[in-house]
Amino acid sequence: MQRGKGMKFVGDSRIKATNKMPNVPKDYSEYPGKTEAFWPNFLLKEWMIGAVFLIGYLILTVAHPSPLERQADPTDTMYMPVPDWYFLSMYQLLKYEFASGPYNIIGALVMPGLAFGALMLVPFMDTTKERRPFKRPLPTAFMLLSFAALFYLTWESVVNHDWEQQKIQGAIPVEAEFDMEAEGYQIYAAASCITCHGDAFQGGLGLPLIDTGLSAEEITTIVHDGRGAMAAGLFDGTDEELQVLAEYIAELKSE
Repeated sequence: MQRGKGMKFVGDSRIKATNKMPNVPKDYSEYPGKTEAFWPNFLLKEWMIGAVFLIGYLILTVAHPSPLERQADPTDTMYMPVPDWYFLSMYQLLKYEFASGPYNIIGALVMPGLAFGALMLVPFMDTTKERRPFKRPLPTAFMLLSFAALFYLTWESVVNHDWEQQKIQGAIPVEAEFDMEAEGYQIYAAASCITCHGDAFQGGLGLPLIDTGLSAEEITTIVHDGRGAMAAGLFDGTDEELQVLAEYIAELKSE
């Protein structure tokens, strides 16, 4: 007769099982390469590193605030907006003949789409488990090519852009109190000076005319002879009108 044959075992819920193991994780030695728990050890380290970077960014924003420009004016067709630095490469790409004008769709959609599509397909084209870059030529070549293209286009955009003119165009205008019914302002408007210097002397294509620090004689000389981007002989009024205008501009002071 076999042992236990024909016998039934009934458990008693009042008696606790003695062989039940406590609900504790296994020892780390049973997991090769893993030496600590994700919670809270590893996650706490991640939070600490993130806090260090966040504090660093906050310090940079306080020490070097973002440069603010004047309020956007949709009627100002001379202003040339520039995207943020991470889009300067695309901004430069659209300047080339093969990606602008009638071929704008190529520079705006086709070329970026092919580039991002190729990067997305790289993990499926190279399934090796190697981590060393020289053992993975295909993804390494794609990443180096992408970095070189982004670096070159961004560099070209920065070098070829007129940042001084951009600073003048985007400068927050200094306001001044003036009388639009004054004779000097009437001459200013009739001579089309508003086109370049703005209706409130805030500047635009031309320089601002508030707090110039110039005397009436110096302003008259500049109008006659020109200076910088301002050509000579643009004023078509009389000498008496020019004198009134020069004195009016010389007296413009910020509030």
